[in-house]
Amino acid sequence: MSATPKPKFKNPRAQHNFQGRTVSITGVGSYVPAKVLTNHDLEKSVETSDEWIMSRTGIKERRIAAKDEFTSDLATKAAQRALKMAGVTPEQVDLIIVATITPDMPFPSTACFVQQKLGARRAAAFDLEAACSGFIYGIEIGQQFIMSRTYDTVLVIGAEKLSTIVDWQDRNTCVLFGDGAGAVVMQNRPNSHGLLTAVMGADGTKADLLHMPAGGSRCPASQETVDARMHYLRMDGKETFKNAVQAMLTAAKEALRRCELDISQINCVIPHQANRRIINAVGERLGATTDQLFVNLDRYGNTSAASVGIALDEAVSSGKVKRGDLILLVVFGAGLTWGAAVIEW
Repeated sequence: MSATPKPKFKNPRAQHNFQGRTVSITGVGSYVPAKVLTNHDLEKSVETSDEWIMSRTGIKERRIAAKDEFTSDLATKAAQRALKMAGVTPEQVDLIIVATITPDMPFPSTACFVQQKLGARRAAAFDLEAACSGFIYGIEIGQQFIMSRTYDTVLVIGAEKLSTIVDWQDRNTCVLFGDGAGAVVMQNRPNSHGLLTAVMGADGTKADLLHMPAGGSRCPASQETVDARMHYLRMDGKETFKNAVQAMLTAAKEALRRCELDISQINCVIPHQANRRIINAVGERLGATTDQLFVNLDRYGNTSAASVGIALDEAVSSGKVKRGDLILLVVFGAGLTWGAAVIEW
């Protein structure tokens, strides 16, 4: 009598999921604005060069939204594409979660604007802010609503119009960021494991490494804050790099450990698209091959919460990710925040 074959991975959710309700991504979509801002374009406005930017970041160009194109517009277009792939109508959506640090306005939430633009009248809606880690935070929160049977269909969107908070006079940061949105539809898919695990972490003691000083209750807008350019993001690049590599590596290893997986079993690794050096360092230390890593940083730059969603959509549409593949997502952002997720596609 032959032995029962060992499963190719462990599903950490199974022991806690008493109702047997797994959660899968059934649709994915993305949107980036039409306007392309190249490194050569930036050479005309700040003291920089294509060679300097490429050698330090790996970024060639980024997308910039039009003046009348808001975060909710980017999010809506990505969401519409994800809904189409999933075969879901806006009226079937139970919950909309938008991860962003560039909301249309402080309140109401950008998710409410997206709800209105989609025509998702039944959906509850809220924003979450975990900077570049927002997408993984969002899919973990969305999964909890579906596992608990509170909702059946959750739309998670990472969307940013970072061009509005970038200091275009600061050559060290203005070259890094771009605008865009990525979205997923989450539902129970019978006979599929879906999202196997998600790791989330934060360290508020290092919040000053990447932040926007003014605009909140701590430092309300005034003529002084505007003159001091305090409504633009500020970053300590060296310390951010150091912390990003370590945090992403730790989160990725923990996610793999929970699933009893080796990196060689992962078909596609999608890291946060912040900097090519960070991606390479994390990939090398994980033992991932170049072929396993999915990178589109050169075309879009760092799109914060939208980064992993855009990359996932492109990985799927290009055939890099196929049904049954194992995917590792890993992110890092301001807060500091970080996270990783393992998904059976």
